[in-house]
Amino acid sequence: MNTMSTHHRMQVIDLESVRQQRRKRHRIVRLAPELDGLEMLYQLASDPKSLYGMPVLAWGLQEDGHVVGMVPWLDCLTRCDTLEDPEQGRFVGYRDPESELVMESPPLHKVVELEHAAAYFDYEYEDEPCILQHLPDTQGTHALCHAHDDSWQLKQVHGWHLYSDGSIEALLHDEEKVCEEPILPGDDCLYAGHSRHEALYLFQRQIANRIRSQDPATLEALSVMMVTQE
Repeated sequence: MNTMSTHHRMQVIDLESVRQQRRKRHRIVRLAPELDGLEMLYQLASDPKSLYGMPVLAWGLQEDGHVVGMVPWLDCLTRCDTLEDPEQGRFVGYRDPESELVMESPPLHKVVELEHAAAYFDYEYEDEPCILQHLPDTQGTHALCHAHDDSWQLKQVHGWHLYSDGSIEALLHDEEKVCEEPILPGDDCLYAGHSRHEALYLFQRQIANRIRSQDPATLEALSVMMVTQE
């Protein structure tokens, strides 16, 4: 038995390079808003017999050509198929509330829309991340932001920026800057949330309104969630 040849066939795998290649394949290169009310379905370990629905905000085309639903989840706009936490939410599929059709994958018309848009807007990437796309927020998403004085501010998300490195940032209003009404994604008074806040949490409009009204059950659930994420 020739042990020398066995050793020669051994390969050293750079795990960090593998992770970087995987992240590149999953990088979002184009977004399309969801305007027909399609939902993400998810399941909780505390209630395994029920399915919960959350409106899809947008659909994202990845570098590898795969299309995924996107929802505001915890601190970022998140790919639905990455939600695998039994306690916080495990992704099950998509649903059309009007027809009650449940789908395992994004609808074909969104896949076609994104593929054609990406082919038309064929950008050349620069070394430094640049803005590829402005996406309006159509759901009244809000962000609970940690301020410099250790207080928390509840702010409306006015839109989203997709950057060339695949990152997506919530756009928030700087109250110290004058801004025309209505506020639009390209206005100078907007800033990327994580550029000023070390921590922020995203919520749908109805949850944000409960936080504003100091609803006891909502505030208790919020405090538990924030402790869990620390």
